[in-house]
Amino acid sequence: MIGVLLVDDEALTLDLHREYVGRLDGFRVIAECSGARSALRALLDSPAAAEIALVLLDMTMPDGSGLDVLRHLRARARGVDVIAITSVREADVVRQAVSLGAVQYLVKPFTFADFRERMTQYARFRERASETTGTTTQAEIDAMFGALRPTTATIPTPKGLSPETLERVSAQLRAGGALSAREAAERLGMSRVAARRYLEHLADAGRAERDQRYGTPGRPETEYRWRS
Repeated sequence: MIGVLLVDDEALTLDLHREYVGRLDGFRVIAECSGARSALRALLDSPAAAEIALVLLDMTMPDGSGLDVLRHLRARARGVDVIAITSVREADVVRQAVSLGAVQYLVKPFTFADFRERMTQYARFRERASETTGTTTQAEIDAMFGALRPTTATIPTPKGLSPETLERVSAQLRAGGALSAREAAERLGMSRVAARRYLEHLADAGRAERDQRYGTPGRPETEYRWRS
């Protein structure tokens, strides 16, 4: 279970975030704080600090900003992960939050689907990071960063492609291992050209990987594998 600290100065927002976290598998709320100072105490001095792996951090609070919290954490070499959850949209604040190690930045108001998407991406990122040890390859680094990219639910669909068909192709790729455009077309009842367009879009968006398949007569086929 990933231990979560909720930090927000509005009681109703804490209630909402607690409910949202409770609806997700793999996450558990460890503590809640209504200010910057109490958040730092919870992360640096409390008995529960070791259980906290992720902070859902507001950027504006009466006794300090989320950026202040991040600066103090990094100064104390506290390696906890942070997702900024805030109504602040200023580009300078976003840049500073990222430079101080925030792994996601979610702007209020948002839906549960938006929240679930960010948390799922973060869980994939942790899983990728835990699987990688020692000296990493470029592919392993790309996989870790790729885990924080949007899934098909939030990938913009280009003109001429259907979101519903994109989801069908994605589901087939997730379930079927490596597939060529020909194989995807046969399973989904669509043309090979159309299947290739959707597969290429998923690869360009970082959700699928391309590779060459050899060992069959004729030219090698391009196969696509879901980047899970």
